[in-house]
Amino acid sequence: MRPLEAGGIALPQCYWQLPDPFGADPDEDLVGIGADMDPATVLHGYATGLFPMQVNLADLKDSPVLGWWSPNPRGVLPLSELRVSRSLSHSMKKFEVTFDSAFVEVMNGCQRPGEEGQWITQEFINCYGQLHEMGFAHSVEVWNQTGELIGGLYGIELGGLFAGESMFHRERDASKVALSALVEKLLKCQGPRLLDVQWKTDHLASMGVIEISRDEYLESLQVALKNQACF
Repeated sequence: MRPLEAGGIALPQCYWQLPDPFGADPDEDLVGIGADMDPATVLHGYATGLFPMQVNLADLKDSPVLGWWSPNPRGVLPLSELRVSRSLSHSMKKFEVTFDSAFVEVMNGCQRPGEEGQWITQEFINCYGQLHEMGFAHSVEVWNQTGELIGGLYGIELGGLFAGESMFHRERDASKVALSALVEKLLKCQGPRLLDVQWKTDHLASMGVIEISRDEYLESLQVALKNQACF
């Protein structure tokens, strides 16, 4: 696959031909399967509008395979549309927020062992841990007053794109505090920003997440990739 750039930085060479979400079936969020979890492969996926997540196929029930997803519609959070409730505002004052200080711990916190649909395997933790060391993956940590990690989120940043992958909380509002802190950080950086949350849920909609079409997302992505990274 041809080399790609994000924020003026050349991405490492990817040797897989990943699916092209342009022209993919508009009724299917899953647009391809296969390839691998090499950091270069994953970066090229995000740069072309995809993200990896394991999937169980009907004929391979006990053998999940790597899927490449491009939701239609796509959940995004316009930074200027963030909604902060009174209770969330109170929690933001109560908790401490840090960035990139406990990346693997946040990924572990996002795991939900035994739950249906759990996809954060050790392979994912190893890959995103490498991407963190390379400067592409970042985390937001939320700590309570006794110094316990009680929430956070992690994702991939390529130029002006921040692709949120997952978040968790162990105390009320902790994940919302993490998302609010991320938005506050991104707002301080110049140029267009695209905050991707994959799918809109009720939880995310309450904070201002909207849905846009796949084509609109891909067009916004091309603009965002030309911008400088914020982290």
